[in-house]
Amino acid sequence: MLKYEIEGGHLPVVICYPEEGQTLCSEGGSMSWMSPNMVMETTSGGGAKKVFSRLFSGESLFINEFTPYGGQGMIAFASSFPGSIIPYEVKPGQGIIVQKRGFLAMEKGLDVSIFFQKKMSKGFFGGEGFIMQRISGDGLVFIEIDGHCKEYELQAGQSIVVDTGYLAAMSETCSMDIQMVKGAKNIFLGGEGVFNTVITGPGKVYLQSMPLYATAQALAPYLPTASSGDGINIKLGGND
Repeated sequence: MLKYEIEGGHLPVVICYPEEGQTLCSEGGSMSWMSPNMVMETTSGGGAKKVFSRLFSGESLFINEFTPYGGQGMIAFASSFPGSIIPYEVKPGQGIIVQKRGFLAMEKGLDVSIFFQKKMSKGFFGGEGFIMQRISGDGLVFIEIDGHCKEYELQAGQSIVVDTGYLAAMSETCSMDIQMVKGAKNIFLGGEGVFNTVITGPGKVYLQSMPLYATAQALAPYLPTASSGDGINIKLGGND
């Protein structure tokens, strides 16, 4: 069993203590600090098919593996955005679907693959939820959540309606669908968008309170106008 501790509140870091021969995997740039006996090896994580899968989902092309030699090691992985880090024990047939930025680190032996909406049209309308990641196999994975994490346990047939970007992760036993907001007035005047995601159990749903894209939209009107070297003004955010 992997030993670890999560510290830092809403600026979290997970510090792992693998035993000799125990390997942890992460994407490039995720490692924050480690003991000198941790040895890194960069791999394709499963060949050309896996490289293409990560390229399509916007993730790093290669996976870094970290293994201690000569005794127990120590390695830390910090969140890239204020929020939460949650551990999830993956079992055969009990995988998890996570947002495409959600995978932080995992035990070697787990598999990360692309998860699409079952219907392509629903995926395109669903925006942020179109491409997600499926983590399967047998082992521990650490998932990065934007903001506070709220967990719900859905029973079979029980549903919850979510603004798509607020869905951080769900059990692979859950299903998801895209639902159009009803009523023209609600669509054009409500300010809540046109589509929502409906998650149906059984399984766990992990929601996040501060999606990165929503934070960027909120900050955009306050960003200054930058000037490039050739004198052309580039507006970083805000309305004309």
